[in-house]
Amino acid sequence: MSVHMKNMTKGSPASLIFTFALPLMVGNVFQQLYTVIDTMVVGKALGVGALAALGAADWMNWMMLGIIQGFTQGFGILMAQHFGAGNIENLKKSVGNSIVLSLLSSVVLLFLGQLFASPVLLLLQTPETILEDSLLYLRVMYMGIPIVMAYNLSASILRSLGDGKTPLYAMIVAAIINISLDLLFVLVLGLGIGGAAVATLIAQMFSCIFCFYYIRKIELLKLSREDFYLQGRLPLRLLFLGMPMAFQNAIISIGGMIVQFVVNGFGVLFIAGFTATNKLYGVLEVAATSYGYAMVTYTGQNLGAGKKDRIQKGTRSALLIALLTSVIIAAIMLLGGKRILSCFISGTPEEFAETLKIAYFYLAVMSICLPILYTLHVIRSVIQGMGNTILPMASGIAEFIMRAAAAILLPLLVGETGIFFAEILAWTGAVVILVISYFHVIRKVRG
Repeated sequence: MSVHMKNMTKGSPASLIFTFALPLMVGNVFQQLYTVIDTMVVGKALGVGALAALGAADWMNWMMLGIIQGFTQGFGILMAQHFGAGNIENLKKSVGNSIVLSLLSSVVLLFLGQLFASPVLLLLQTPETILEDSLLYLRVMYMGIPIVMAYNLSASILRSLGDGKTPLYAMIVAAIINISLDLLFVLVLGLGIGGAAVATLIAQMFSCIFCFYYIRKIELLKLSREDFYLQGRLPLRLLFLGMPMAFQNAIISIGGMIVQFVVNGFGVLFIAGFTATNKLYGVLEVAATSYGYAMVTYTGQNLGAGKKDRIQKGTRSALLIALLTSVIIAAIMLLGGKRILSCFISGTPEEFAETLKIAYFYLAVMSICLPILYTLHVIRSVIQGMGNTILPMASGIAEFIMRAAAAILLPLLVGETGIFFAEILAWTGAVVILVISYFHVIRKVRG
């Protein structure tokens, strides 16, 4: 198996974007698969209480993952620009500095995660019956922060060089390992929700090792000791790209925590139904995320190569592909959603029926509005690829305000199910800002 680098400054934008996104999409499906399997095994083997415990910890876990991905994606923007420009020396320095900054960041995040896990769960009014399991899950997952950081940085380096296939292979390996260990730890050894978390971390460690192995085979990334020195403006430039994206993801997750806070007040069955659909959120979003990664790389490489006209052509192509994809996924979920959700839920017939009703309503709302989410990912990624991470951060703040306000107000106005529309309003608020920002940035870039 060789390393699959791709120059995206030549050829059909639509073909380049789709063929680059496709392996990422399949890889993300496998990544989501082992998250979904975690949930299925926990929900079926341990009951709705354990499923609710997983859900109560979800947004805190996703916030940490979002911060990590924000940093590594931001670092990848500069790598893609240097690769597109053919500036290999600066590319190597960017990679070396990114490794050092990622290591330092992971240590800080590990400390903060362990420090605040318990207080935040209590602040979110997590029910006492599930508090212990939620905390255990978070403690274990947070111990793996350096592993998660290493994998996401490795994947970001590969994507910046146009290699979307190696992260795919890594995810396939990780998914197989995670599913196998889930069944062993939870069903055979009876390690409970902590066992599911350990299975996930071991799988991520293998995916990290896999990507790192192939990075070492790339000749133009043979780094010297000097490439790791944090000198000059380069570390600040990397942080200037990475920190707004990390902050953007963090504040979006805080909005999600406010939603979780409101949901936690509706009882264990509502939490379980909400969690079941939330675990499918990643599946709904998987293609959007992949198109986003593709557009960051495509835009960064073309900007670095000075081919600014191709950015607009690529954006139009990506939007069309993304919208068609969102419609197909929405149709699948609306038609087969109940059958999929039933795989997560157990309990008495009454508990099962009530939890499924809650979960499917939420799934239907999100599925119908998927085109908004897909537009959000494409436009935001194009702006980021052009080296502007501040405006997407502003859209993240708008997303946070809309999500938090809707989560608090809508249940008061229309009842518990109003909480499900908070997500839609958040997407819509972000999209409005991003579309305006896109036209501003593209005019500035074209001069």
